[in-house]
Amino acid sequence: MTVFGLTRAPREILFGAGQRKAVGHAASRLGRRALICTDKRLGDSPEIQELRQDLAAVGVVSSTFDDTQPDVPRDCIDRCVKQGREFKPDLVIGFGGGSCLDLAKVTALLLSHGGELSSFYGEFKVPGPVLPLIAIPTTAGTGSEVTPVAVISDAERTLKVGVSSPHLIAHTAICDPELTYSCPPQLTATVGADALTHAIEAFTALRRSPDGDLAHAHVFVGKNALSDQFALRAISCIASNLHAAVRDGGDKEARSQLMLGSLLSGLAFGTAGTAAAHAIQYPVGALTHTPHGVGVATLMPYVMAFNQPACEEELAQIARAFGIGNVGAPVAELASQAIEAVQALFASVGIPKSLAELGLPETKLSWTAEQAMGATRLIKNNPRLLDVESVLAIITAAHAGNRLALHVS
Repeated sequence: MTVFGLTRAPREILFGAGQRKAVGHAASRLGRRALICTDKRLGDSPEIQELRQDLAAVGVVSSTFDDTQPDVPRDCIDRCVKQGREFKPDLVIGFGGGSCLDLAKVTALLLSHGGELSSFYGEFKVPGPVLPLIAIPTTAGTGSEVTPVAVISDAERTLKVGVSSPHLIAHTAICDPELTYSCPPQLTATVGADALTHAIEAFTALRRSPDGDLAHAHVFVGKNALSDQFALRAISCIASNLHAAVRDGGDKEARSQLMLGSLLSGLAFGTAGTAAAHAIQYPVGALTHTPHGVGVATLMPYVMAFNQPACEEELAQIARAFGIGNVGAPVAELASQAIEAVQALFASVGIPKSLAELGLPETKLSWTAEQAMGATRLIKNNPRLLDVESVLAIITAAHAGNRLALHVS
């Protein structure tokens, strides 16, 4: 087998406690006017005040948009872009959770290229570089600080939509675990579970033939030698520390390892991509209005069970990354143990075990399967071929909470 690897990543990544204090110097290399995208919770926080002071200390003037809304609706984007056009920034800084970082991405895009945001939906629609971005996450989960994707909600569409382009990757990512210390337990669990699903789906994604056009035909190129390294290390970090960080938010080591796992997971799926769990979550989230991380985590064990015939060795390696399984145990046994371990970890931090618990109506299962098939960039990335019938089988099993229903060859 020909070894193929690809990594799409920021030009600079800073990780570690206190690294947020490097933002002034990072910004000063990119310009003298910075638009900060954050939310109401963080807008008046000491951390934002410190950020603005660090910028001012190196001569960077800033303007703060602090009304980022969950899932980044279009009207939120329009207001942020309006403020940006009036301020005329040289760079954009995203500070907060995934929605703040995604807002920073699409704002930088529209300030650079103008036009209707809908013209950029999909893959490779961004025509060129955008304003330089600095991404500073305050949660450990979405990985948006290092990925080429921004996900938003559009009132004209039932499901959330994505803009996927290497041009959206931040110039600099600053990952400071201290910023996550105040993250409440439920949010810690939700975003941490999201990060683990990113790593699992990246590691078990379809491996494509590495022809010369692969990197230019797909933003998400599938499983490869480089993304695998990030994914496995991410799984190990998150598996060992998610429960501890949820149980005790003051556990600095757990917080640090969880943020490291989230970062590595972002590097993994930002190149390899995600698959069925994320595709199905789009319509599930639209119907149930549950957080993205909760939905993908609920689905993940069922997707793993469906995919087991196509990626049994990868699932066995996931078991080893969890630190479970006897030496010399059969691959099939380890693969099954990996699925059980993922579901047990999620249950321990409050993730529901079924789609019924999320409130998905039984009458909407077929509709959910049909809508999920529309997420082509994710469906085509699944290691086992998907059609409406197979997606419906996953959804039906996940609704009933019965993984055994998916044990088919």
